[in-house]
Amino acid sequence: MAEMRRTAVLNLVGLTESLLGPRMPRLARFRAQGALSRIVPALPALTCTAQSNYLTGQTASVHGVVANGWYNRELAEVQFWKQSNHLVTAPKVWESLRAKAPGFTVAKLFWWYNMYSSADWSVTPRPMYPADGRKLFDIYAWPYGVRDELKRELGEFPFAGFWGPAAGLDSPQGPADGATRWIAAAARIIEQRHQPTLNLVYLPHLDYNLQRLGPGDPRIDRDLRQADDIAGGLIDFFQSRGVRVLVLSEYGITPVKRPVHLNRRFREQRWITVKQELGLELLDCGNSKAFAVADHQVAHVYINDRSIEGKVRALLEQTEGVAQVLGAAEKRAAGLDHPRAGDLVAIAEEDAWFTYYYWQDDALAPDFARCVDIHRKPGYDPAELFLDPAIPLVKLKILRRLLQKKLGFRMLMDVIPLDASLVQGSHGCRPRNPADWPVLLAEDAAALPQPQLDSTEVFEVIGRRILA
Repeated sequence: MAEMRRTAVLNLVGLTESLLGPRMPRLARFRAQGALSRIVPALPALTCTAQSNYLTGQTASVHGVVANGWYNRELAEVQFWKQSNHLVTAPKVWESLRAKAPGFTVAKLFWWYNMYSSADWSVTPRPMYPADGRKLFDIYAWPYGVRDELKRELGEFPFAGFWGPAAGLDSPQGPADGATRWIAAAARIIEQRHQPTLNLVYLPHLDYNLQRLGPGDPRIDRDLRQADDIAGGLIDFFQSRGVRVLVLSEYGITPVKRPVHLNRRFREQRWITVKQELGLELLDCGNSKAFAVADHQVAHVYINDRSIEGKVRALLEQTEGVAQVLGAAEKRAAGLDHPRAGDLVAIAEEDAWFTYYYWQDDALAPDFARCVDIHRKPGYDPAELFLDPAIPLVKLKILRRLLQKKLGFRMLMDVIPLDASLVQGSHGCRPRNPADWPVLLAEDAAALPQPQLDSTEVFEVIGRRILA
């Protein structure tokens, strides 16, 4: 029987070598005592793809996770942030280790695709949607009893601090890093009660202001100190219990100044079909000749009318802010050759990013555009990190909406701006400077013999760390 060394993997989103230093003293000390390897970013460098590369040792061509969301051709719907682990169509690292070492167990805390996996313990954000139209913030956990145990000891998960305008900002409900601290506390409880062989812990705090403010803004110093305090505390906790620690990140966030509206360009060519509902415009993907599913600095372009593929590619290549267009051959070379991928894939310049916007008049934007609505929008929307500065006394409007909700009235929390220029940081492409790439840190140099790893090689590092 193989000997196992218990290991915790702390996924500190957005951490790069360029951020490590005096502002993050505990992680800097951990690095100085051990080792750091840069990770060649997954393509695209997005949460779901990067995590799937790490946990399967394969690229999207095999595991199928081509972005955080994609167009379901059979249903003719764009679907983002789905949670079933069955979407990752390759064996996971814990399944490989379990086959080699009977008795191996794994906890998966807030890493994505965390429902219906073969993990022993899982916790993930999951709102409830009663039939009366309400949305109630909650978590999903397996086994089911874990949910009640964690909520009893830690209180309700601070969902508003996990995503939305309050993420990364102080609020009456608690400090800016409340959601990340809740996850870290949950990791401690799982370790104390179950001692998993592998503990996968997601720490998102850096993700918010790095996108909202950009990595060069001096205000992120506070975020770096807070993230360092949380990660450093977990490192000390796990090491005190004889658990080895790896710290990694999924991508580096770089400054952006140019939002690129591909769907608006497609609409000018009459390739986009829009239908009117209640006086507002909805993108009709199934009837569009071509449309883009935007995801940070990557856009999957789906073409229903293949006769215009050459024209679509030419337009993309002529669009300011587009660095590269991947067709069939380029997708194969990049590890994105999968039926879920767009017929073409656009990669943005490092200082640009793609919006999902398709309307030409903000007065006709769909109602969900001004809300935090990660499932209904046909693309990722980082403007959800902001309150609309054009709304006077916007916080009073929020209080009024919350009162309406409490009284049982239907309401829209329509406080999200439609101004893409507010966004100051993004990710998805491969930054030119390797210091802006994701990193993997270990507590001893022997664990990371190479200064640079491919994203798929993280799979082997985790395996070697656990099996002696």
